[in-house]
Amino acid sequence: MVSRRWPRLRHPAQVVVAGFAFAAGVGTALLMLPVAKRGPGGASLLEALFTSVSAVCVTGLNVVDTPVHWTGFGQVVILCLIQLGGLGIMTFASLLVVLVSHRLGLRARLTAAAETKTLGLGEVRSVVLGVVKVSLLLEAVTALVLVLRFATGYDNSWPRALWLGVFHAVSAFNNAGFALYSDSLMGFVTDPWICLPIACAVIAGGLGFPVLFELRRRWRRPMSWSLHTKIVMWASAVFLVGGSAFITGIEWTNPATLGPLDVPGKLLAGFFQGVMPRSAGFSSIDTAQMNPASWLGVDVLMFVGGASAGTAGGIKVTTFAVLFFVLYAEVRGESAVNIFHRRLHGDTQRQALTVVLLSVAAVVGSTVMFMVFTDINLDQSLFEVISAFATVGLSTGITADLPSAEQVLLIVLMFIGRLGPITVASALALRRRVRLYDLPEERPVIG
Repeated sequence: MVSRRWPRLRHPAQVVVAGFAFAAGVGTALLMLPVAKRGPGGASLLEALFTSVSAVCVTGLNVVDTPVHWTGFGQVVILCLIQLGGLGIMTFASLLVVLVSHRLGLRARLTAAAETKTLGLGEVRSVVLGVVKVSLLLEAVTALVLVLRFATGYDNSWPRALWLGVFHAVSAFNNAGFALYSDSLMGFVTDPWICLPIACAVIAGGLGFPVLFELRRRWRRPMSWSLHTKIVMWASAVFLVGGSAFITGIEWTNPATLGPLDVPGKLLAGFFQGVMPRSAGFSSIDTAQMNPASWLGVDVLMFVGGASAGTAGGIKVTTFAVLFFVLYAEVRGESAVNIFHRRLHGDTQRQALTVVLLSVAAVVGSTVMFMVFTDINLDQSLFEVISAFATVGLSTGITADLPSAEQVLLIVLMFIGRLGPITVASALALRRRVRLYDLPEERPVIG
């Protein structure tokens, strides 16, 4: 009798992919229970699967109305999936190992390093504990402000305010975009006590844990920051200011979005909508009524996303910055790429190019499929595809009405986008080939 053995997951990236897939599967099973859905019967497989993947991949796209369709149990399941997806399945697993045995084996360290983007194996234990501590602290601070506002400003009972504050704080820090209101946060468009704490939590989660750790230690000495932190801080500031100014300017007179608001309200709403494409997905104005030019700008912001090793999606601001400086060096005819008085390694340039090309291929291919098999125009198709791939969750309102095949495509895009093209490709690769010799060099004509 031939014994059958389950295939072993040797590469850390394979374990990460399997962990997220397992969490999404468990979430789907729980959301299909009758207790998770309001009304008779349970949720369909596609409804449960789409919501589970959207939550564990911290996206926020929905095919059903979260507060109307799901019961309190279902909402708790969604909240747990958001927290698991934001911190990382392998980070939680490593934390359990630390708490139980007070030590990490080599395999566990490699797995946690793949999820937290840690460079040294000796740092994994402190990083895993630090990730959880910082996440819970920032979520608690955000929740405290929101709870007080929901209770005192909107006549919610304290238990209801506590639930609303905790849910939206966790959803914001993890850049998930799930809200317990059918219109997202449009009812709070001019309330700074709701919009600003959520926006700050989104920004903090989008900076990435390595940056947060370094800012905690050296926030008074910016000249001593690492190259990664400098790139993230400068690029994030440029995209936040530029994105907010762009959306505010385009939508300033739009009667369906910012037009009816006073000047402070327009500035607050414009800033909020400039922050959300980092990967959060909350809306304080109707995205479907925005100008097509605004959609295109949001497409760019979503595609770039936030920083690496954080809760944001997209190709990451570091990837965009690296390619920008590569282009800058090439235009100037320089032989090396220098950023903030540091020379960039060639491997980093190839990785950035690979991530961008794979991401562009995924977005373009999926957009073509949308346009071939549906009657949706290019603007909305591109917006929805990028939102799913960059795990943002903003929508022009077409997700729930899409055919089942296109909804499944969005599920695949969310899963790939959360883990990253490189991680998925590495996890699926059976082995790596190392060339033991160099081929003759030749230069093709470019341009």
